[in-house]
Amino acid sequence: MTTDASARPVDEAWRERAEAVIPGGMYGHQSVRLMPDDYPQFFARARGARLWDVDGHELLDFMCAYGPNLMGYGDEAIDAAFVRQLDLGDTLTGPTPLIVELAEALTSMVAHADWAILCKNGSDATLMALMTARAQTRRKTVILAKGTYHGALPWCSMRPAGVIPEDKAHQIYCDYNDAASLERAVAQAGDDLAAIFASPLKHDAFVDQALPDPAYARRARELCDQTGAMLVVDDVRAGFRMARDCSWSTVGVNPDLSCWGKCVANGHPISALLGSNTARKGAAAIAVTGSFWFQAAPMAAALVTLKRIRETNYLEHIQGLGQRLRQGLAERAAAQGLNLRQTGPVTMPLFLFEDDPDLRQGFCWSSEMLKRGVYVHPWHNMSFCAAMTAADIDLALDAAEASFKALKGRAPALEPVRKMSFLVS
Repeated sequence: MTTDASARPVDEAWRERAEAVIPGGMYGHQSVRLMPDDYPQFFARARGARLWDVDGHELLDFMCAYGPNLMGYGDEAIDAAFVRQLDLGDTLTGPTPLIVELAEALTSMVAHADWAILCKNGSDATLMALMTARAQTRRKTVILAKGTYHGALPWCSMRPAGVIPEDKAHQIYCDYNDAASLERAVAQAGDDLAAIFASPLKHDAFVDQALPDPAYARRARELCDQTGAMLVVDDVRAGFRMARDCSWSTVGVNPDLSCWGKCVANGHPISALLGSNTARKGAAAIAVTGSFWFQAAPMAAALVTLKRIRETNYLEHIQGLGQRLRQGLAERAAAQGLNLRQTGPVTMPLFLFEDDPDLRQGFCWSSEMLKRGVYVHPWHNMSFCAAMTAADIDLALDAAEASFKALKGRAPALEPVRKMSFLVS
């Protein structure tokens, strides 16, 4: 599979139109402003593990829509459930019984969960977790790990524009996986600690990922128990790609609250806050709602997705593929004398190169992969989906071998990546 990365006239035309009517040309995590210049902004369709951009180039997609694609784009059974319910009724004056069925399904699968509140976006779920913890404990202060992403609302925005200091009041930061740092933050909070927020793993952009240290996770649970604070695991990104339970079940720790989204309905719009009875009164007290939070069609899709999660070997399948890719990339990079760092779970890999502070090697290699029909990301974690096959991994490895060779040849002449200058300034 090959693709001419320079031949994207349709994409360029759509970008010009977007610049006129969308601030910045595109917003949010799907903007390609910080991607290599040859990456497409617009796509036309998807099926299984593949995307086609608006210029018709076919791409094996290791982003999986930044996570929502778990079972494969356009999964027939999941989409059929969505369409059936759409025909019956979707956005109504009140919810359908599917809301109860979905809450029952989620609480039966996630060990710590006794109840569920359904919403639309991960940011909805994390904000509700914050509000629930404060309502439950009648305290203000929350502890967050430095650099972690918990959504795109003022309290957790990664950018300063439009955010005022008061939006981030009553927040204390610690270092992820550093129990002593966490203990100092708890001591600083004193008797006002409402919650400790934790990512299921360190999955910050631009830096190596790190799996949770069991001792850190256990200490977070102990400190919450000692202080009466709520432990929150933000599983929006990693949920159901590390375990069929909350991701911290892999280290034997149950939170009070967990946040879910992305792949719960295989790309159909729904997210959730799950909680134990330790936080039920707080959850019942807060005022939260949304015009589309009660839509029935995404709930129908979610029920089929969750059944697939429970009853198939999807997780073992993507873990096996992830291990195959990781080993194969390591061998092929080493053969060219390149030091490729692969971090995070094998189902959610991040690729960075040693001695590459402005990502010029990563940008070059990613563009070479794109030319060969494989979509990887130079600084964000990726995802596997169950529609991927061993043949797809072999295709990716063949592309990677050629791309490593191209990188080795081009490396001495690579120019700094200006758009990444903030990483070294």
